[in-house]
Amino acid sequence: MLFDQISTDIKEAMKARDKVRLETLRNIKKVFIEAKTAPGANDTLEDADAMKILQKLAKQGKESAATYTQQSRQDLADAELAQVAVIEEYLPKALSEAEIETIVKDIIAQTGAASIKEMGKVMGIASKKMAGQADGGVISGIVKRLLA
Repeated sequence: MLFDQISTDIKEAMKARDKVRLETLRNIKKVFIEAKTAPGANDTLEDADAMKILQKLAKQGKESAATYTQQSRQDLADAELAQVAVIEEYLPKALSEAEIETIVKDIIAQTGAASIKEMGKVMGIASKKMAGQADGGVISGIVKRLLA
């Protein structure tokens, strides 16, 4: 399980005295524990839910880095991006736009979607199929272009 992997990696980061990695992994574990103890979670955290949490943390880190860069605080932006790099080690490899387009074309063929009115149907399947591997905005743009 991802939760156990993070715990093991925290110990390794301590031994290696890797400050950035240790801080990032501790933050991830804190968020995981909060999710496990949330009402209705039954003290469990499935890997799929853990992946969603990691995606959210990575996205927040990238947004923070962009904000810091706009405010001419490259030191803070670099720190955020270093943490994002650690988080992304646990995420599946992102699909390229060409790979996303191929998958979307297959979904369109399977569903028989022919117009932009059927975008919701295609997006629902595409979002599930590429969860964690592609940004929803990129998928949406490709679906719109192919159905237009």
